[in-house]
Amino acid sequence: MPERTPKALREAMVQHAPQLLGDFDAHWKRAIADSFDLGPVPAFLARWWGEYAIARDPHLSAHLTDLEARATEATDLAEGKKLLEEASNIRHMAARTEPGR
Repeated sequence: MPERTPKALREAMVQHAPQLLGDFDAHWKRAIADSFDLGPVPAFLARWWGEYAIARDPHLSAHLTDLEARATEATDLAEGKKLLEEASNIRHMAARTEPGR
């Protein structure tokens, strides 16, 4: 993982997860650049930090996508809940990934 700054995160996306750049840049423009408000930067960074941590691992990204797709198709409430809890755990672990890992 890169240094925990928007600039370093964006540079890492360019190299390892370019599919995220369009949404990242649009969100930055809407939430930060156009508003001239730096208050939302920590929340912005937290969100995209986790997205990048997942996207840089194609197997993890595919597994998460599969879990979420299966949850939306589940007809059993308990099964859907179990799948969403597993997906949530993956997202929480990704968000806690430290720089350099």
